[in-house]
Order: sequence, then structure tokens, then C-alpha cells
Amino acid sequence: MSTIFIADLHLSVQHPEITVSFMRFLQREVLHADSLYILGDLFDTWIGDDDPEPLHRQVAGALKSLHQQGVPCYFIHGNRDFLIGKNFAAESKMTLLAQEKIVTLYGRKILLLHGDTLCIDDIAYQRFRLVVHNPVIQRFFLWLPFHLRYRIAMQLRHRSQQSNSDKSENIMDVNQQAFIDALQRYHVDWMIHGHTHRPAIHSIELPITTSPIKTVHRAVLGAWHNEGSMIKVSRETIELIRFPL
Repeated sequence: MSTIFIADLHLSVQHPEITVSFMRFLQREVLHADSLYILGDLFDTWIGDDDPEPLHRQVAGALKSLHQQGVPCYFIHGNRDFLIGKNFAAESKMTLLAQEKIVTLYGRKILLLHGDTLCIDDIAYQRFRLVVHNPVIQRFFLWLPFHLRYRIAMQLRHRSQQSNSDKSENIMDVNQQAFIDALQRYHVDWMIHGHTHRPAIHSIELPITTSPIKTVHRAVLGAWHNEGSMIKVSRETIELIRFPL
């Protein structure tokens, strides 16, 4: 018995090999799991559930098939696909979760999130995120004609790439105090997230009043660029697994 977590596949028509690997992954790895959690950026770009791109129908069909075979799928929005809505969720039989979600698996309470909200040192990004997550702005954007939405999305993506090229790696990584604050806010010892593309399991020791030492853990998923990445949670362990695409 196990539960599988993935993030940052960035599926797109430009990289069909990643889609092929994902489809194979669903049938070989996920089919025998208790459930699948996708922690954001399943797609490289998402500008509305009405996008006619065939890739989206292919992925929705694969996730629906997984659901029909008894494996539920849960989704937390990423910074690339935060506009995935109820229509696509219904088509793919995914359950949409809040941006921060506590789950209890095999006796462990775990905090799940995409991870971008922890990168608080990147002030410019956090300001941008605040704007694009405004419900009024999202409704207005989705009201626009599809071709105009596509043009805006490509312009924003280009600006983001230029901006990121000028930022230090540390600024775009998780702020450790933000990580600790999130765990303490939810009273958990484990966190799983993506976004930073730096796969690892970090453990740190914290002094607390009721005990000399408390160990907390942050499991980070990698992006599916040169290799695949998943975190498998079972009764015995939480492990990071990398595999060829």
C-alpha cells in the first residue's frame, strides 16, 4: 500500500516525450497505488478549461481511466496551471484541493502544497502571484477571447523567463523560516512540495518546549526535465524516487 506524489511535469506539445513517459508512469507505477497527488504544474501553461488543445483531452482521459480503475487523483494548483478549473477537474475526475492541504496517510499527518508560497525572498514573484490569484482578475482574464488570453500568457511567460535569469538561486528557493512557520501553523512534522525543481528530503532539528529536540522534514519533488521524480509514501517510509523518462 502506498500513495504517490508528483509535480512539475510541465506537459506541453513541445515535449511529447514527457507526455509519453507520464502515460506509461500512470499504468506502471500509479495503477497499483492507493491514490495519486499532483502538486501543481502538471501543464506548462493553462489559459482556461476551454482550451481545445488535444493534449489536454489526452491527459484528462488518462486520469479518468485511472479513476475508473480505482485510483483517485488529487490536484493542487501550481504557478503555471493555477487556472485549471472545475470543468477540467470533472472531465479528468480529479479532486481539486486548497493551496495548502493536510492529509493523514498511514498514521502520518503531512502538509501538501505546490511550494511557491514558501519562496518569500522572491518579492517580485510574490507580488505578481498576489495579482494573478485575485478572483476578479482571473474572471476577467477567462472572459477574454481565447486568442487574446494566449497572447497575454506568452508575453507574461517571456517576461518571467527574463526576470528569473537575473535572480540568484537562493532567492528562488524555499525560505527556511517560512517552511518552519507552515509546519508549526498546522502542527505537522512532514511537508511535501514541488516548484523549486530541487529534489531532496531535508530534515532539520528544532528546539521545542516539551522536548529537547524535534525533527521535521521537507520532501521536495523534482521537475520532469531530464528524469522523472516521485515521492512514495507508505506505512514504513517516505522516499524520493528518481527514474529515467
